[in-house]
Amino acid sequence: MAPMSEPAFERLDPGQAAGAPLYRLAKQALLAAIESGRCPPGRALPNETALAAALGISIGTLRHAVDELVAERILLRRQGRGTFVATHTTDRFVFQFFHVERSDGRREAPQVELLSFERGRLDEEAADALGLRAGEPVILVENRLALQGRPVVYDRLTLPAALFRGLTEKRLRERPSTIYHLYQTGFGITVVRAHERVRAVGADRTAARILGVVPGTPVLQVRRTALALNDKPVEYRVSTLWTAQHDYVSTLSPAT
Repeated sequence: MAPMSEPAFERLDPGQAAGAPLYRLAKQALLAAIESGRCPPGRALPNETALAAALGISIGTLRHAVDELVAERILLRRQGRGTFVATHTTDRFVFQFFHVERSDGRREAPQVELLSFERGRLDEEAADALGLRAGEPVILVENRLALQGRPVVYDRLTLPAALFRGLTEKRLRERPSTIYHLYQTGFGITVVRAHERVRAVGADRTAARILGVVPGTPVLQVRRTALALNDKPVEYRVSTLWTAQHDYVSTLSPAT
């Protein structure tokens, strides 16, 4: 098999974004290459010298742009091998996007059971979160997540149908890795961050049945909007978390 050719990068024009630091233009160029698929997940970037020359910037400016993308987990440095476009793995999902752990600190990947997969229309709440109009076609998914063999999370996902053309129940159920890995490898959608709102509620009848608790049991409700490159909303998720033996844990980074 012939080796993959390196993606082409155009020389930056500082005049295209008056007042913007040059490293930000370089960052935008790298993001555009990743989003377009010219630099797919798992692919190594060209070496620093070649990439800086192609963009018409110094190596120091390029490193500043790459440093930000590494900090955002969009790129990954591998000692002695270069810089790669990060892929979604189970470990990344657990430590970046799955915030539930046992009260004694034990954290692990959940066992996911697909409960339902259907097509529907966007309601007002999800439309607002996704920046779309109510009534647009969506894919609705329900999952039950278990830890140590006990149901702990009930997830309801809303996915814009236009972004996930070709997604089927079979494809979702038989995915070999996490759902975010499927988004990335199957649809070119890389989730890089999420915005969440958390509140305490009583379990409604559906959540109580799925989690095996009494209706009205105290639970946490987490409303998440998953954001892809360039902060594009791609998934709205409502999670109900039973907290009798598990906590919702968030690690905060120092302000910069």
